[in-house]
Amino acid sequence: MLSEPFVRNHGYLAVRCLPGSSGYFTGGQATSGTRNTTPLGAMEPKSSETSSFDPRHHRKLVRHFDEPGHAHELTFSCYQRLPLLNTDEYCALLSQAIEQAVEKQGFELIAFVYMPEHVHLIVWAIHDEAKVSKLLWAIKRPHSYRVKQRMIAHAVPMLDRLTIRERPGTTVFRFWQEGGGYDRNVRSEKVLKVAIDYLHHNPVRRGLCDSPGDWLWSSWRFYWEPESYADSRLPKIHGWSG
Repeated sequence: MLSEPFVRNHGYLAVRCLPGSSGYFTGGQATSGTRNTTPLGAMEPKSSETSSFDPRHHRKLVRHFDEPGHAHELTFSCYQRLPLLNTDEYCALLSQAIEQAVEKQGFELIAFVYMPEHVHLIVWAIHDEAKVSKLLWAIKRPHSYRVKQRMIAHAVPMLDRLTIRERPGTTVFRFWQEGGGYDRNVRSEKVLKVAIDYLHHNPVRRGLCDSPGDWLWSSWRFYWEPESYADSRLPKIHGWSG
């Protein structure tokens, strides 16, 4: 269990470690001095819902286990998995919403990637009362509102498709798929590293770019080319210091 974490610095990258552990990661490569190589934990789904995730049928199935000392790997999708994150403006607005929500809801952002139709985040709860459900609400609601205002202002045709009639006389704008998405608790440093690498390589696996560094909307450069991460369109990362 990743309880009472602290940041152990080495070079330009530090990943949170257990008290008493000398292990750290640099540039995505495991490094050790007198590091204890005993596994620090194993990542296992807390329920059958998370282990059998299907983004098409996930709406009412996800349960969030807000356990102190755990990182959370989160995935949430655009409405009907449409490729709505297809403009720099919408992605920049998402970065703004994430940064504000993370700060207000008691989390730190470790890694992220925006795909055209969904988002991956790895976050760390820094307060016992921090709730993933509240974090997601604080991200989606203001982002959806700001996108809607821009669609109205520019008469974007997609606005009609995203305006859903719930009942006679009542409509709602949906940029995001309803429900909590996918939430997996991460309990070990080893699994955390694997999860970060997996996120960063998503655009490559999809054929959207040739290498992770070519994809603007991820935290890859923060870990590998920190000098090039200074972009106001990207959210603040807390996963390391240097």
